[in-house]
Amino acid sequence: MPMPVPSPGAPCWIDLMSSQPERARGFYAAVFGWTFDTADPAQSGRYFTAFKDGLPVAGIVGNDGEAGLPDTWSTYLRVEDIEATLAVAVSQGGKIMAQTTEIVPRGRVARALDPSGASVGLWEIAEHRGFRLHGEPGAPYWHELHARNYVKTVQFYQQVFSWQTTVVSYTDDFRYTTLGQGPEASAGIIDAAPYLRTGHPSAWQVYFQVVDTEATITRALGLGASVIEPPVDTTFGRVAALSDPTGALFKIAQPSP
Repeated sequence: MPMPVPSPGAPCWIDLMSSQPERARGFYAAVFGWTFDTADPAQSGRYFTAFKDGLPVAGIVGNDGEAGLPDTWSTYLRVEDIEATLAVAVSQGGKIMAQTTEIVPRGRVARALDPSGASVGLWEIAEHRGFRLHGEPGAPYWHELHARNYVKTVQFYQQVFSWQTTVVSYTDDFRYTTLGQGPEASAGIIDAAPYLRTGHPSAWQVYFQVVDTEATITRALGLGASVIEPPVDTTFGRVAALSDPTGALFKIAQPSP
């Protein structure tokens, strides 16, 4: 069943910027069972929408290298007024990374850098209603910001995106805040300063739900992926981190029974 349209401030879409979009489409189709539409003319023939069970779950866009950015997955948060949100973001210590672009008839998009240095997308939706499947095998499962400057970053999302947050843990070893509470939570921010190596930026990370973590890893490795973090049991389920054939990081999670 299609999920409701994501609430303002919540993750509403993800997409992959890939230097080899054709290879990426083949990889994710084989790993998650995705199908794809034809390229979107509004994106100069370079944007493909991925579907799971006939419902949109993600996008893939070509990375021509002009921006000097690596292949990466991006998270977009829903906003109702993109220009007003960008203005608040700047006032709260953020920076505009990409000015507003109108994608007729999908809506308007922009990109900002939060105080931790992580890139976050903004989407003022129109006909495009965001991902329509979530928390099902082959679909997005969780959205998580690994952030330096943790306290200021949490405050940024509270002020800019009106996040109503819940502190899950606040100890020297583990600081974690969620958007929402318990089963209704839709995203998280983790204090990544203790483990992010020098030169590794803060970043949003996308989790995809799978039926079997080990089986998915085996399938992905056969298609050119690499294991970044081996499977581990967590409160979110059995989780692992992989990179796709061109180096884009993604995570998979097999929910606990």
